[in-house]
Amino acid sequence: MSVVHILAHFDDEYCALPLIWQAAREGLEQRFVYLADYRDAHLGRRRLAETRTFLQRQGIAAGSVVPLGLGTGAFDQGLHRSIDAVFPKLLEAVAEAGPVARLIVPAWEGGHMDHDACAFMAVRLAERIGAPEIRQFSLYNGPRLPGPLLRGGAPLAENGPRQDIPLRPQEWLRWMAGVRAFPSQLYAWSGIWPAMFAGLCARGFGWQLLAPERVASRPHAGPLFYERMFKTPYAEVRQALDAARI
Repeated sequence: MSVVHILAHFDDEYCALPLIWQAAREGLEQRFVYLADYRDAHLGRRRLAETRTFLQRQGIAAGSVVPLGLGTGAFDQGLHRSIDAVFPKLLEAVAEAGPVARLIVPAWEGGHMDHDACAFMAVRLAERIGAPEIRQFSLYNGPRLPGPLLRGGAPLAENGPRQDIPLRPQEWLRWMAGVRAFPSQLYAWSGIWPAMFAGLCARGFGWQLLAPERVASRPHAGPLFYERMFKTPYAEVRQALDAARI
């Protein structure tokens, strides 16, 4: 049995590290499928190399990292517009993984439209392959916050009960230091990382089950983080998801 991580960007796996360790302890094979493309091809290759190095340090073979999105034109911040092109490739990649025990995806939380597109596709994928459990993990979101402010690693109450994964002090330190594996994203992580670990230290790490009906509703009331920061309205994302022929 395998665990398939359906992710948008190289480095999204960093926020799911406790789930990666948990699957490894359970002796499950893991595959990491990345769906976004990059307009700067050199940057895409660099980010892929960083992700492979990071995952190899967790015992994941390079062959288990599938850069599905590279070369597809499903560019970062526009994955929701490319679902019809990406989803058949995703279905094929997951079929190659063999029987799937569970899927792991970024949470449906309104933080980044690419993350929400992954959650949406995971629900449709699960329907096709026998309805394995879908575990979602929070990256960042911003209910009731203004401007660029966000909460990192903060599961939304709207996503249901959380299941905690206890971490030992040395695991927390290892996770905190692991961000150094992504030097190309120093600027992005300099804003997200402090908020993420402040919240995680206060709340601990937890994941939530992703119910199929959840991706049919707005992640939370009020402006979403990606509406504030990327100026992409939820209505645009919703229209693209509903129009996808999958």
